[in-house]
Amino acid sequence: MTAKKETKNKKNTDSAATMENIISLCKRRGFIYQGSEIYGGLSGMWDYGHLGVLLKGNIKKVWLERFLDRRDDMYAVDAAIVMNRKVWQATGHASGFTDPMVECSKCKRRFRADHFQGSTLETQKRSNLCPECGGKLGSERTFNMMFQTHVGASPATISHGDFDGETKFADGKEIEAGEEGETSLSYLRPETAQGMFVNFKNVLDSYHPKLPFGLVQTGKAFRNEIAPRDFLFRAREFEQMEIEYFVNPKDWEKAFDAFRAETHAFFADVGLSQGSVYEHEIPDSERAFYSKRTIDFEYEYPFGKKELCGLAYRTDYDLSAHTKESGVDLSYLDEETKTRFVPHCIEPSFGLDRTVLAVLSGAYTEDEIGGEPRMLLKLLPSVAPVLVAVFPLLRNKSKLVEKAREIYKMLKKELVRVAFDDNGNIGKRYRRQDEIGTPYCVTIDFDTIEKDDTVTVRDRDNMEQVRVPSKELTAYMRGRFAL
Repeated sequence: MTAKKETKNKKNTDSAATMENIISLCKRRGFIYQGSEIYGGLSGMWDYGHLGVLLKGNIKKVWLERFLDRRDDMYAVDAAIVMNRKVWQATGHASGFTDPMVECSKCKRRFRADHFQGSTLETQKRSNLCPECGGKLGSERTFNMMFQTHVGASPATISHGDFDGETKFADGKEIEAGEEGETSLSYLRPETAQGMFVNFKNVLDSYHPKLPFGLVQTGKAFRNEIAPRDFLFRAREFEQMEIEYFVNPKDWEKAFDAFRAETHAFFADVGLSQGSVYEHEIPDSERAFYSKRTIDFEYEYPFGKKELCGLAYRTDYDLSAHTKESGVDLSYLDEETKTRFVPHCIEPSFGLDRTVLAVLSGAYTEDEIGGEPRMLLKLLPSVAPVLVAVFPLLRNKSKLVEKAREIYKMLKKELVRVAFDDNGNIGKRYRRQDEIGTPYCVTIDFDTIEKDDTVTVRDRDNMEQVRVPSKELTAYMRGRFAL
């Protein structure tokens, strides 16, 4: 008895990806769950399950290999999430990191004034009606998107119930209800960039790099979005992959163009087709005030063409702002020319979660097998959570299970991303691994045990099956993955 061969129908709907399909698959197969789901969830918050962690980690690994490991001009940084609030005052975030907001007087829903659905902003302003319930909209106001927090014990963070005795600090001062505690105020960072700018001098003193050079960081950022939506695309907690690349002002265009090409190369590395990523040159009137040039790289998501990544020429704005606010000189001395100046900065900024969503959207495929629908993720091996799944044909036959375990351990030593699966019949296991995005499945059957010690290797995309001697299986797989 050998693995049953499948027949693939001609119908193939590679463009079948919808948000409903993707979200359903992510929940069903353990990629991504709604945050705090058993309590009804929390808008804009998402939890990654085991396979999601692996997928996201592989995408991050590909990014780090391209932008850090293969280069000699990059230095890694992992800055704190909570920083001195003067950082955000210096850059203008404390006063200007805002979105326009309106609130419905009837349903109390809040909306970004520039994100109304179904009509232009001008039409909504004229009608002054809520797009959800038809209630009257309030006047437009600004909303600061930074999450506030407090550092240390302060009157603003201590309740009287925290003490059994007198409510006093060590200096004897009584805690007064309602006191602001401004000295303890800080924020969860809305971007990872500033952690690199404030460490610019530390990097100069520690490593003495020569221009041009860059700082690389991946990590969480937080924005209290008015209206989080579209699954991972606009969330309140997300992960960024950013570079701050410092250059002599006269060389900024050369560096900008180089990162422009590298950005496209990275998207190809993770499986986004060239025709699905578009460049959008941001006009002067729409650019951030600190930028002299910005290109948005947009992806054709199921809900439309939206920003995936940004490439900005930030000039010397950040280093100069921090120099002014902190009083610390953040200039650079060119040892050859003996000139001192503030470097300018090129910033490629990638949203890791948005990249995960783009990869899932691009990989999602539907076809038919024997009249039955099949869903699969055509993930590249570079990002697939599992490279190979190993099956015993029957889980109740000890010799098959024992041999399958032996082959699983053999492959695991070399390929690492290998899974053992004996849950359900062989057809269900194939369907499960297809949805996970596993490129190859290996089945151990009775021919393996009793005949020729060969195994069945099944290809995810075309479902072709070949027999491979078990002793040659590791080399065969390494060849498939070009390892």
